[in-house]
Amino acid sequence: MLRVSILDGYVDEPTCLGVPPYISPYPRYIAGAVWDFDAHATVSYVTIDQIRSNRALLDDLSKSDLLVVIAGMSVPGRYLSGFPVSPQELVFFLAGLTKPLKLLCGPAARYGFGMSGGKPVQEISVVEDVFDLIAPGDGEIVVQELLKNNLKKGTIDPSCCRSSPHAIADFAIKGSKVISQHPFFPHYLITEIETYRGCPRSIVGGCSFCSEPRKGLPSFRTIKDICAEVGALYRAGVRHMRIGNQPCIFSYLAKGAGELEFPVPNPEALESLFHGIRSAAPDLKTLHIDNANPGIIARYPDECRQIAKSIIQYHTAGDVAAFGVESVDPAVIKKNNLKASAEEVLAAVRLLNEVGSQRGTNGLPELLPGLNFVFGLDGETKKTFALDYEFLKKIFDSDLLVRRINLRQVIPIPETKMYEIGEKNVRKHKSEFHHFKRKVRETIERPMLQRLVPQGTLLAQVFTEIYEGKLTFARQMGSYPLLVGIPGVYPLHRFYNVKIVDYGYRSLTAVPFPLDVNEAPRETLEAIPGVGKKRAVRILAGRPFHTKEELMKALDDPQIAQTLGEYVQLD
Repeated sequence: MLRVSILDGYVDEPTCLGVPPYISPYPRYIAGAVWDFDAHATVSYVTIDQIRSNRALLDDLSKSDLLVVIAGMSVPGRYLSGFPVSPQELVFFLAGLTKPLKLLCGPAARYGFGMSGGKPVQEISVVEDVFDLIAPGDGEIVVQELLKNNLKKGTIDPSCCRSSPHAIADFAIKGSKVISQHPFFPHYLITEIETYRGCPRSIVGGCSFCSEPRKGLPSFRTIKDICAEVGALYRAGVRHMRIGNQPCIFSYLAKGAGELEFPVPNPEALESLFHGIRSAAPDLKTLHIDNANPGIIARYPDECRQIAKSIIQYHTAGDVAAFGVESVDPAVIKKNNLKASAEEVLAAVRLLNEVGSQRGTNGLPELLPGLNFVFGLDGETKKTFALDYEFLKKIFDSDLLVRRINLRQVIPIPETKMYEIGEKNVRKHKSEFHHFKRKVRETIERPMLQRLVPQGTLLAQVFTEIYEGKLTFARQMGSYPLLVGIPGVYPLHRFYNVKIVDYGYRSLTAVPFPLDVNEAPRETLEAIPGVGKKRAVRILAGRPFHTKEELMKALDDPQIAQTLGEYVQLD
């Protein structure tokens, strides 16, 4: 019987995230290609984090006929529940595996290994001796060809790609069941759903640093194919999805795509898409989006307002449309062929605030913009940082909301203009970048969080992930989730409702709600506004309390007692 193993080293691309709690389309399509070839084949899926914690799993990989490794980071990210595999790890873990034919695919096979912002990629030559085949093409198509040719690597083209979006329709459906092998399945796993590949702006070269224009003109999947995949994933147990695997959701099936740099949005298509998704998966707990081109929204406000309303009708609250701003410096915009001016980005921010700023059922606004900036681009000067800050300050002073501000340093990717320029501007402006980042966190991000989620806001269903000392970190499911620190040690991998009590620069402090005052740890009690260390000790000494009146008497301040009453529960 055919045995295929998939090792997910995680991907992070401009249009695709596959770092936990996300799973990218790559492993699902590849598993589908195997089962399309042989319905009885054994397909095993394992993540790099599972290998890191249990090397005995390598024995299982060694028994495979084919080992497919997915890897590659082409945009820098911050991660909590996993980290993309490094080339050195692949050499360390896989060098001793002799039996399986070893195939590397994903962005690492195309561009090399991006490891962090501001640094060049590590060349693919680092792992050439470990792999039998490195496939810069589409992994699922290469796997299909390998299986058809009895795993004879010399007979296939490792750069072969899908002939059309429909070529992966059956793979997407048949591979859906592999998600049950992910360690986060089913409660804490988000599947990325692809709507199209390629970039409308590839006709003018696209942004200087971005790998997406290298994928060519937009190639749209049909609504029918997307909804069929969604339905298969839903039947397999998936309850969290993100329609994120595209450069701009507002440009899906846009009119003039492939002919116009900024094609005309198609509200009817987006309405049909999201209605179809909800029909195929009616009880999704998370349905979010990701990328949106602010240049499209600014040029076509009526169409995009209608699309935003359709998204809000069908999605779940706390959604984020990630704007690739990169810079508002006109010189940088021109030299790097960026997609929108400061005025256009501001118009797009205003539109989403107008439509999506109302608070939803999970405690967050329905749909807000997120702003992504990239530093180290061609033409950057000290003035660039001043202009970017003035822009962010203008947004804040205009009482507008943004859910996330990402400040990244460019990774120069092969086949892009920035690869020729390299990281010289990153090195040149290192101190300016760190000063800018600190200033934005202190004067924009922290007060923005206070505006976004005022003290006492109830956030529903945050999932506990890791500990740092006696602090438990948790996040809601979805796009760009806010990091929530819960004082005290709480069981991991559980959902809690929490109330906000304080703020960091990019994170929140919250306590479980309703809080069992007779069981809560000291650290949690101390975090409640007005309680502090001395009153927390008094509460601990007086437990158990049976009524709120008993609790009130144990405190020396009626106002503090009243505040505490807003957070606790007593049976």
